[in-house]
Amino acid sequence: MKLPSLMFAAALIAATCGQSAVAVPTAYTVDTVHSRATFFVNHLGFSNSVGQFHVADAVLRFDEQDWSQSSVDVRLPVQSLDLGDAKWQTHILGADFLDSSDYPDIHFVSTTVESTAPGQGRLHGNLTLHGVTRPVVLDLRLNRAGEHPMRKTPAVGFTATTVVRRSEFGVAAYMPAVADDLEVRIEIEAYVPPKE
Repeated sequence: MKLPSLMFAAALIAATCGQSAVAVPTAYTVDTVHSRATFFVNHLGFSNSVGQFHVADAVLRFDEQDWSQSSVDVRLPVQSLDLGDAKWQTHILGADFLDSSDYPDIHFVSTTVESTAPGQGRLHGNLTLHGVTRPVVLDLRLNRAGEHPMRKTPAVGFTATTVVRRSEFGVAAYMPAVADDLEVRIEIEAYVPPKE
């Protein structure tokens, strides 16, 4: 084999090896039992009322070495709202607030994930609430990444926080008695399904 051919072959092998070495984000299944979206909203200045939504459907891909390759797509059923009081909950799900019959889901899709410090980052994405889609940024903390002690497969856990102004999504009833700002905290636990 001539020298140019050898050089070409070596370059081809190096390129192929480089491509195969590119990390692919790990796909995780979200544990809906241990995942919630909780919010706090000030009520008349006396308290910060608490509510939560269940995570029903989520696609999570995470690369611990390169967070920029990660992504998330989450849906929260509006009807899963839990406020701890049936009458108040019915009112919030009605036309004055969330109008769950017309807008049954809250949907978040990430656009960028960035690491800002070890175990910390920012999650940029688009939030659709009450039929309105707006960009939001969440502060992200990696709680743990490692083998799940019971499932015996890789697992991760995150806490994400942000503040959302409900008026920007067309939900402005009873302001300012019920505050505009919603403090949001999301807890996500996810795992790699065992191979069958």
